[in-house]
Amino acid sequence: MKYIFYLLISGLGLHLAACKDVAPAPAASAAELVRYPEKKEMILLTDRPPQLETPLHIFRQDITPNEYFFVRWHLSQLVTRIDIDTFRLYVNGAVAKPLALSMEDLRTKFPQDSMIALAICSGNSRGTFNPKVPGSQWANGAMGNAKWKGVKMKYLLEAAGVQKNAVDVTYQGMDKGALPGVPAFIKSLDVAHSMDGEVMIAYEMNGQPIPMLNGYPLKLVVPGWYATYWVGALYSINVLPEKFHGFWMDKAYKVADNKAMSETPTMLSTATVPLTKINLYSIFVLPDATDQVTAGNACNVEGLVFNDGSGIGKVELSADGGKTWQAATLNPVIDKYSWRRWKYAWTPGKSGSYDLCVRATDAAGNVQPEKQWNRSGYARSFIEHLQVNVN
Repeated sequence: MKYIFYLLISGLGLHLAACKDVAPAPAASAAELVRYPEKKEMILLTDRPPQLETPLHIFRQDITPNEYFFVRWHLSQLVTRIDIDTFRLYVNGAVAKPLALSMEDLRTKFPQDSMIALAICSGNSRGTFNPKVPGSQWANGAMGNAKWKGVKMKYLLEAAGVQKNAVDVTYQGMDKGALPGVPAFIKSLDVAHSMDGEVMIAYEMNGQPIPMLNGYPLKLVVPGWYATYWVGALYSINVLPEKFHGFWMDKAYKVADNKAMSETPTMLSTATVPLTKINLYSIFVLPDATDQVTAGNACNVEGLVFNDGSGIGKVELSADGGKTWQAATLNPVIDKYSWRRWKYAWTPGKSGSYDLCVRATDAAGNVQPEKQWNRSGYARSFIEHLQVNVN
């Protein structure tokens, strides 16, 4: 019997432990399934730093359970022990009153707020780009929908007294690089965005403390933006009187400066901008490879659609590779920045192989493109295809 080693995070620190392989979940890919602390069977992409993908069948529910929520870190030295009684969140820089806030302070001295919002990795679905690009080859499981509870960032900045000359706010977690010289993972938002009443410092995820691998004890929630900005294990907030320049803002996470965020391998864009808002995208979650689809019988086709929170206009399904389209049914909105479920009752007339496609149109009338490519495999938006064999 093969064994998989994983990190055990406990009050005693960092250990190695072993567990037997688990049986693959329904519709799991051939990728290795592993169990990490506070997690169930996840798809392993890398182990240092850990990158764990959510199996697609988990997305048949509107809220992604904490134990199946995807994991993505940039720096390999993660926090494994935190004394929550002595932990402090620091707010410094161009403020009138620097703050050192305990978890008790955050829970009792500020209004509590919550939202259901989608966290999605910039590289979600990178593995579907053609030609292939470097980076972790995520399928559609580098995302999750959760209920976040915490404090709106604007309340912290108001308590600190942001100075009139303030421009940017930086956010840094407790993870570190393995070697000297590795740039600290610091992301920034401008002051107006940080104080817009939607950016949140979360201390709960689906009614529980945030799992260690998802950023315990505090996580920056930037709804409608890719999760590269959702800094985990957050401990330092710094207000600056000038624009922030750092590796993870100036060099990393840049995309072609056009609406589709697209370029070609033979003509790379010379103009790039920071990746920010979530692109319009729709996926299938049903049927999967284990489902029996028979001619003349109704098949439930189901999926998810999302964007930056600006709203979904419609979702359409094609059973002939995009030649004709039919309207799918959209479930009610869960929350502004949540994904939204769509459904379609499809009855194939005869046996054979079918090329199902799904495309979404947002509230402003923008439609998913048929093709898209960029050198980093970021912000996938091109139309999803699903091959279904009908008996």
